[in-house]
Amino acid sequence: MRESVVDIAGQKLRLVEEGTGETVLFLHGAGGLNWYPLLQSLSRHRRVIAPEHPSWGRSAVPEWLSSVGDLAFFYLDLLEALDLRGVHLVGHSMGGWTAAELAIRSTVRLASLSLMAPAGVAAPDTPFGDIFHWSPEEHTRRSFHDQAFAEARLRKLSESDPELMRRNRAAAARLGREPLLVNPQLRYWLHRIDVPALLVWGVEDQICPFAARRDYLASIAGVELFALPRTGHALHTEGAQAVSDRLDAFFDAAAGRRYSAAVSDRTDSA
Repeated sequence: MRESVVDIAGQKLRLVEEGTGETVLFLHGAGGLNWYPLLQSLSRHRRVIAPEHPSWGRSAVPEWLSSVGDLAFFYLDLLEALDLRGVHLVGHSMGGWTAAELAIRSTVRLASLSLMAPAGVAAPDTPFGDIFHWSPEEHTRRSFHDQAFAEARLRKLSESDPELMRRNRAAAARLGREPLLVNPQLRYWLHRIDVPALLVWGVEDQICPFAARRDYLASIAGVELFALPRTGHALHTEGAQAVSDRLDAFFDAAAGRRYSAAVSDRTDSA
């Protein structure tokens, strides 16, 4: 695992990456950046890049950052600055919301889009969990269906830097507190997503409930759904191997479609 700091349009950004091959860009959720078991698994076959969002961790709060849409524009700048093409964009929770906001703006550098229990669009009858009112312990317990994972995470939580946790919580609240983890306009623009798309969701999710899948499924052309029974919100840990296997297969299929389209274009032009 390699760490680096890059400058994107004047913003210092911490990156963690591992692996070689096609690029997977992973956008983390409200809790901040960790090298999750899912990322380790994906890095066996591809280059996985995981940035730490501006204002999370030790980074300063940029004056331009006031919405998840701003964060999406920033990551479009990152794709251009690093000249990343054919990217498999994966986002979890608030990172999934960010990935969707990015994709409605431009998919020119994307090969595929995978949204893991994304925030951004809630079901009218099933609001998102109010993570900003929960204690760290309650948040952790509600993140997992299998409480054995929660207990393991809680043991690590006691070793965490409380100041870093406070900063990450404040950063998430700045972008997602009001309205709660939602952009009311996002649902109207999901139809603009024109790359292969996959929804990954834990059926027992207590933070971004499974019911929230409906607008994503109804609005994104050809989107696939991978639902994990007996799994909660922390898919990257609780369902790491199953999610990794499904993502690898999805990436392979997306790359195959892109290759076929390129061959077809060359044939047509000839």
